[in-house]
Amino acid sequence: MQAKIAPSILAADFSEMGAAIRMIQSAGAGLVHCDVMDGSFVEPITFGGQMIKNIRPLTKLPLDCHLMVEHPKTQIKFFADAGADIITVHYEACKKISADYLKETLGLIRSYGVKCGAAVNPDVPVENIFDVFPLCDMIVIMSVFPGYGGQKFIPATLENMKKAREYAIRIGRPDLDIEADGGVTVENSAAIKAAGANVLVAGSAVFRSADPAKTIAELGR
Repeated sequence: MQAKIAPSILAADFSEMGAAIRMIQSAGAGLVHCDVMDGSFVEPITFGGQMIKNIRPLTKLPLDCHLMVEHPKTQIKFFADAGADIITVHYEACKKISADYLKETLGLIRSYGVKCGAAVNPDVPVENIFDVFPLCDMIVIMSVFPGYGGQKFIPATLENMKKAREYAIRIGRPDLDIEADGGVTVENSAAIKAAGANVLVAGSAVFRSADPAKTIAELGR
């Protein structure tokens, strides 16, 4: 399965976001990864639906909106209306609200005609979300703890990626996107892909590269 690279605009210069979006598109990115943080589920605050609305006209690439927020269901309409192509929400945030909240939120995303996904943190076994695999277009395996860019990859998360891919195959979804998010570099990308991830989120690796196109090509190779 060909790997897709999703540069995270969290690592871009927010004052030059238009230029950043155009750069990663011309450099060969497969998606634009948009890290949405609410200052509660994670400490920082990044941006909301207005940013997505503003960058939507700038690229034909899918906008991969990763909601790191406490009450994701309340935000779905804003991001769907803004032009998100896929919205992923966290198991941990949903579990705190109710046992059914994750399934309900995924259903709500789909009701807007948007692809949906579920994410798990590095210390959460991916088995905890096996029940929603049939509902998802993407499974996000966090390979760092969410909240800050530039963190080092946690090797133990490779096991979650492996189990996610194996389970996707077992249920007849061999092409389900498995996304690795956090600390992805050219040096560890081969191990990540070998574990089963086919979508690689890379922020610092791309935006701090002297040659982003070369870096994206190497990450995907």
